Amino acid sequence: MTATRTPIDAGVGGKPARAATDPNGPTGRLATWLASTTMENIPPSVREHAKHLLLDGVACALVGAQLPVSRKGVEGITKLDDGGNAQLIGWGGRTTSAPLAAMLNSSFIQGFELDDYHPLAPLHSNSLVIPAMLAAAPHVGRVSGARFLLGAILGYETGPRVGQALGGLEIISRGWHSGPVFGTLSAAASAGTLYGLDAGGFEDALGMAATQSCGLMSAQFESMVKRMQHGFASRNGLTAAALAASGYVGIKRVFEREYGGWLSVFGEGHHPDPGQIYAGLGTLWETDRIAVKAYAAMGLLHAAIDAALQLRFEDKVQADQIERIDIDMPEAAYGHGGWQAVRPLQPIGAQMNVAYALGEGSEQSAPLGRAVIGGLFVATLTTLFVVPAVYSILSGHLKPKHQRDAEIAAAKSLHSSSSS
Repeated sequence: MTATRTPIDAGVGGKPARAATDPNGPTGRLATWLASTTMENIPPSVREHAKHLLLDGVACALVGAQLPVSRKGVEGITKLDDGGNAQLIGWGGRTTSAPLAAMLNSSFIQGFELDDYHPLAPLHSNSLVIPAMLAAAPHVGRVSGARFLLGAILGYETGPRVGQALGGLEIISRGWHSGPVFGTLSAAASAGTLYGLDAGGFEDALGMAATQSCGLMSAQFESMVKRMQHGFASRNGLTAAALAASGYVGIKRVFEREYGGWLSVFGEGHHPDPGQIYAGLGTLWETDRIAVKAYAAMGLLHAAIDAALQLRFEDKVQADQIERIDIDMPEAAYGHGGWQAVRPLQPIGAQMNVAYALGEGSEQSAPLGRAVIGGLFVATLTTLFVVPAVYSILSGHLKPKHQRDAEIAAAKSLHSSSSS
């Protein structure tokens, strides 16, 4: 599988591809790598894992598309903007504008808390890269499967790298929702790949994505908006890439700026490490570290859930044998999932709380396993039987609108001729 990279400005009116402002700085190194990397540079094992991640992301979107929280989101957003031709996954052809479709499709992937996660720099990559690329695709011409996969991998690589530069899990301990902070840059990298940005264009896109990073972790308690916050980041990264493709100039050297730079602001007082952004580029693949969830719960709770299930099913420990449960957790995991649950406990809160996840640890707790078995069953069926049809769905979705319209018209004409 190959993918030819042609920067959008290359060869247009004799205009050469632009270099990054400082090719040796953190921003310049990442932008240059994004612009020059092809499928031939990516090991086959990384490509295969990325394909699996993409399928899992689409399956999560199909599971989450019709959840009550997703329906409320679609209702509110389409009332605001019912124009545009960007399709919503799992909504039978319903459309909205490209930025808002990216936002909603992301919320579907996040909707049941089954989506992927990176253990060192917490973010949910598929809810960032897939919606941004699906929204961009109709505006850039036909997109091959290889190009789509390349864009996904470059997004998978970007988010964890910039996240580790900020200390990874540490940013959650400070109350930021790490995924939307890191994720604007993931989405910009993926969408920028479809737009064919050169190194200068990627620098602009990263700069505009970085200035839109945001997200409060208090969204995890009772709010529905936790499901949407990666969507904000996907929308913002998409917008940054589209602006860069049009020649809109973004913040230059955004990672290393001392005043108002991304690392200096989000990492103030916490010693960010810009070297993490480019360390091992092209040799150490963050894509391989992205994990698929076994449980519909916050990723930092999975070790505790595994331990509880082992006690129950392998060690055959009975409830009446348990006097108390002590759980050792790292600081970030405790702050994120060790808080005292109080009524009313919303589904999002239950999925973020270790006491609820492990069972009868408090009077209002019940095993999270009971709540997620149905979701896992649906997700499994979706992956086995629905996802194989996704390729044909994507094949039509990734074509430009005028091409899809022409094919539909031709099919209707053929049907009319057959009927007569």
